[in-house]
Parts: sequence; C-alpha cells; structure tokens
Amino acid sequence: MRRFDPAYVELRQALAAGACGAPLLLHCVSRGVSSAPGATDEFSVTGSAIHEFDTVPWLLGSPVTEVSWHAARATTAVSGLRDPHLMLLRTADGALTTVEVFLNAGYGYGIRCEVVGEQGALALTNPARLVTDSVRARSLGYPADWRPRFADAYRLELQAWTDAVATGGPSPLATAHDGLVAGAVAEAVIASMKDGGRTVAVQVPEV
Repeated sequence: MRRFDPAYVELRQALAAGACGAPLLLHCVSRGVSSAPGATDEFSVTGSAIHEFDTVPWLLGSPVTEVSWHAARATTAVSGLRDPHLMLLRTADGALTTVEVFLNAGYGYGIRCEVVGEQGALALTNPARLVTDSVRARSLGYPADWRPRFADAYRLELQAWTDAVATGGPSPLATAHDGLVAGAVAEAVIASMKDGGRTVAVQVPEV
C-alpha cells in the first residue's frame, strides 16, 4: 500500500525527476508504540521491515542484491525480543539503505524515509494534521498505530483495484512477483540474523 501513499508517490516522482541527483543513501525508519504479543526477531523482519523491502526497490528502480542484519542493545520494555533492529540493504545501482525497525519505541507510530543524493536530499515530512499550543510549548501528535498514517494509502489502493476490475484494465497494484522478491529479501535478512550479521546475497526464485 505504500506505493499508493501520497507522500511516497511524491518522493518517487521527485527521484525520477532527478530532484536530488543520483541516490547514494536511503534512511528508512519504522517505529511503533509496542510490539504484538509473542513478537519475535523474525516478526520484526516479516511483519514490519518487509514494507521497506518492497518500497526501496520501487523508489530506486533497482533490486536489493545483498543485506545484513544488526541489533543494538535491546530495550528493557520487552523480553525475548531484540528490539530495535538495523538492516543494511545494497541495491544493484550501488545505493546503500539503512532500515531501522523499533517495535517498542513507546512514544507513537512513526515512519520516516530520507534519500541522500549527489545533489541534495529528499525526505518525507510528518503528516500530523494538528499542532497543539499549550503551557508555553508547541507540539505535534503521533498516531497510536499504522491506521491513521496509511488510511489514504489503503483507500487509494483499494480504489485502484476496484477501478481495474470495473474497467478490465491492468492492475496498478504490486504483483505476486513483487511479493516474492520482497520475501526473498526477508529470507536473506533472517539468514544474516541467524549467522552473526554477515552479509547475505539475495536469491530470488525463478518463476
């Protein structure tokens, strides 16, 4: 659904127009209030970072070729889960992406993405719609989960699908092969997780 999020769509268009020159680095951050009961290290990859594994190649127009996984000192908010995680992705164009997943950040749900290019940088802004002025301070709110942040993206995605069904035209949605590719990146990240963070090449099964 991030392919339909207005902010990500605008970011992709700006990249295609050369607004920051050739991309060199991407920084992706995904933080939540608290993890789901029974969440595991692998779930951080397949349930959260998987979105970046689809979004990064879509933004750059270049597939992920190798990955590595790393964990900081784990938060004391939970036990049995190494949280946060940091993943490094290298795409075929040579760009390097950092992906941070912090399921138990506590303060709110937040998504960030910055692209650093040869001639500038592009970044998503906080889509908060309300500014609060109180007790001599100004603040922006965070949503409690993903639903407010990506409501428009899901609505636009579903509308695109129904329009394609109604007209019999091609669907603009991510394909089954796109899902297979993102799954292959996730498998490589988990392999790195289980092998001390070594760099692992992404192997996409033939279809």
